[in-house]
Amino acid sequence: MSQLKVPKGTRDILGREIHLWRRIEETVYSVAQLFGYQEIRTPIFESTELFARGVGEGTDIVQKEMYTFLDKGGRSLTLRPEGTAPVMRAYLEQGFAVHEPRVKWFYLGPMFRYERPQAGRMRQFHQFGFEAIGFESPACDAEIILIAWTIYEELGLKRLSLEINSLGCNHCKPGYIEALKNFFRDRSEELCSNCKDRLERNPLRILDCKVETCQTVLRSTAFPNLQDFLCEDCKKHQAELLQTLTALGIPFVINPHLVRGLDYYTRTAFEVKTGELGAQDAVGGGGRYDNLSQALGGQRVPGVGFAAGMERIVLLLQKEETETSSERSGVYLAPLGKEGERYLLVLSRVLLQHGIPFYTDFADKTLKYHLKRAQKMGIRWVVILGEEEIQKSVFLLKDMISGEQISLSQEGLLKKLQEEISGAENTYLR
Repeated sequence: MSQLKVPKGTRDILGREIHLWRRIEETVYSVAQLFGYQEIRTPIFESTELFARGVGEGTDIVQKEMYTFLDKGGRSLTLRPEGTAPVMRAYLEQGFAVHEPRVKWFYLGPMFRYERPQAGRMRQFHQFGFEAIGFESPACDAEIILIAWTIYEELGLKRLSLEINSLGCNHCKPGYIEALKNFFRDRSEELCSNCKDRLERNPLRILDCKVETCQTVLRSTAFPNLQDFLCEDCKKHQAELLQTLTALGIPFVINPHLVRGLDYYTRTAFEVKTGELGAQDAVGGGGRYDNLSQALGGQRVPGVGFAAGMERIVLLLQKEETETSSERSGVYLAPLGKEGERYLLVLSRVLLQHGIPFYTDFADKTLKYHLKRAQKMGIRWVVILGEEEIQKSVFLLKDMISGEQISLSQEGLLKKLQEEISGAENTYLR
């Protein structure tokens, strides 16, 4: 019988990598609290219609990438490929448009898209996102960008850059789409097969294409610049946003080709990139989605948000980890024999009361085994308890860095561990 493996495009997350995931999650929670955003958790699967209407039937996500199935009642359901449409669905369904029209929410969780797996991009991937619903002001766009920037800076990401664009509104966007169609029709033979299909159905998606022939077409000097088609209201919105970003000290460049892969975006669209990841350089992005609520059957409600893929951030953090970051806080409890196990379990309750993290190994092995295990785990302090220590009512504390060993009473051990460990980041339990 063959051994079972995880499905293609998924992976197990464990071992030393876990503390990086926890670090990201805790940073997100911390920044959300500082900005006053409340957590929301939506179902992992939703009605397929939600994404067809919200994300857009002409997008690659809906056309090619969704995991869709019929349940036993014959209903078409889809594993969520993104987080904004479910958040807006919850906003409308739970009546927030009436009793609390302005909300600020954030989320974390797995998403699913049938894509070609590569570094930082999986078929089951994880995102965190922030959504501000009910706010028209471009200052709210700036706050969303500031939140993203703050999280990345808190995590220590380097060489960050912000690209931004305005996609216009219902008044000026149609004129640009028509100009795109006219431009691409004259060059349709130079487009890839996918973009030839997109030409009439959804020409904005051509701007997302990474095929070199299509990129050559986009670099044409005759390519229509979206900025030239913006109405006065959209120009004003963008100007105020850029002025606020300048005041915040967040550097940016306007990228007229930036449209994102979702149809619900209006006006502001942005991506945060890093120079540390090569071709897959985007670590997050978002924008304004003032028409999404109407696409889902509600009244018009403005909104703006962003989402970030956690796998790519983990890759960056792994790349930037230093040797010193491999040392883990806490103490390794090394029992030598069954009686040692019992005594160290009693000690563990005392450590819990004083907030000192610990790891106990019940392998019934030699001291050599325990010391190698502690070294592999990156734990500096080892408490050794065998028959000799039990008879003397002491604990043997070993410093794995200096090699020094000292015998201490329980009171002396506690004092020493509090001095060395108390307040240190508990990373080895993550």
